[in-house]
Amino acid sequence: MANTAQARKRARQAVKQRAHNASLRSTLRTAIKKIIKAVEAGDKVAATAAYSENVSVIDRIADKNIIHKNKASRHKSRLNAAIKAMSAEAPVAVAAKVKAAPKAKAASKTA
Repeated sequence: MANTAQARKRARQAVKQRAHNASLRSTLRTAIKKIIKAVEAGDKVAATAAYSENVSVIDRIADKNIIHKNKASRHKSRLNAAIKAMSAEAPVAVAAKVKAAPKAKAASKTA
């Protein structure tokens, strides 16, 4: 527990700032999910509209140092690539992460 008045005040401020940052991170996740949902629905026009609406949200949160600017850029790049890869009839799974094939286990020595 904080002993000095200054430390107690900093602890109170940290709690408020943490709650505010959590709210902004939630806003970021919601914006990304809106774009992903539009891409998975298969409607390229709606996905493009969702991307253009929510890219400013991603940039704003990166400007406030809630996430790193490179992370924001990476999100925008991947979402934009998913939109560009869309064909008119085939929905693209954006959120699916590709796992590397498991390596074959080496034969154990039985000597």
